[in-house]
Amino acid sequence: MGIKLSILDQSVIFPGETASDAFQHTISLVQQADKLGYHRFWVSEHHDSEQVAGSSPEVLISHLLAKTERIRIGSGGIMLQHYSPYKVAENFNVLASLAPGRVDLGVGRAPGGLPRSTKALQQGVVEAASLSDKLSELQQFVHNRLDDDHPLKGLRVSPIPTVPVDIFILGTSVASAQLAAEAGLPYVFAQFINGDHAIAEAAFEAYQQGFNAEKGTQPKLILALSLIVADTQEEAAELAGEYKNVKIHLENGKTLTVGTLEQAEEYGRQTEAKFTVEVKQAEITKGTKETVRRHLLDVQSKYGIDEFIITTSVKDFDKRLRSFELLSEAFAELPV
Repeated sequence: MGIKLSILDQSVIFPGETASDAFQHTISLVQQADKLGYHRFWVSEHHDSEQVAGSSPEVLISHLLAKTERIRIGSGGIMLQHYSPYKVAENFNVLASLAPGRVDLGVGRAPGGLPRSTKALQQGVVEAASLSDKLSELQQFVHNRLDDDHPLKGLRVSPIPTVPVDIFILGTSVASAQLAAEAGLPYVFAQFINGDHAIAEAAFEAYQQGFNAEKGTQPKLILALSLIVADTQEEAAELAGEYKNVKIHLENGKTLTVGTLEQAEEYGRQTEAKFTVEVKQAEITKGTKETVRRHLLDVQSKYGIDEFIITTSVKDFDKRLRSFELLSEAFAELPV
């Protein structure tokens, strides 16, 4: 079985850089990915953050589509709980009409920011629909096929693209896998956020066993992971060594991954709830192109992974580019 490689770029603002610098790096990276043959390139959604520039994936996707020729561009992901499914469908129908067959709509379950930004994004909303209901409605709008009992039956989402966007569900839990399975949609497990391999395995199993074949689609399992490739094992370990994974555990049982210890503490203050913070070494696959290739092929074979989406957070942009070049070379001689 061949292997598909894709990229998730979060437009990280490293110390000493501006948001403009981060976006210029994103543009350079997507253009290089286009040349190297990567399958898709996704950008993320984060709010009220000094570390990440990408607060509006739709706008950034439009710009990246105009800067590339072949590669698919999409969201990793749109935080649907904040928005009207109708408006999200409109935005992505415009993108799909501008670049037919090249647009992905990844939907995430996380808030994408601290409680303060969630409050601002959902201002005026009295009682939001469940994510499951919003997802069902989004699917109907994207394909302009509202159910007969839908209160807005007859409403069209314009423009109507010749090739509708592909929808993906992103998550880090069994619940997100079950949501994707029931909807008959591709599922992306974000291992770079949740490195618990037992949860990942349970999510994979729930998705594959619970997939709703009545939707007329086939299951597609994608693994998103943090990965660094270098010319030597020692350099890869050095590049990966400084990164930490920060989680906040709230008293209601909810756990969220945030960028820094300061963000975790601020999240706790804004919720006005009891919380604990856990800081661990980040889950990063690292090594030379030979060792990384063996690892990815082993994971693909063990879990039936259809595609890998790679995020590489290296401060030195030249070394970040080099990592993606080496990863491309690692699989260049393998059959597709």
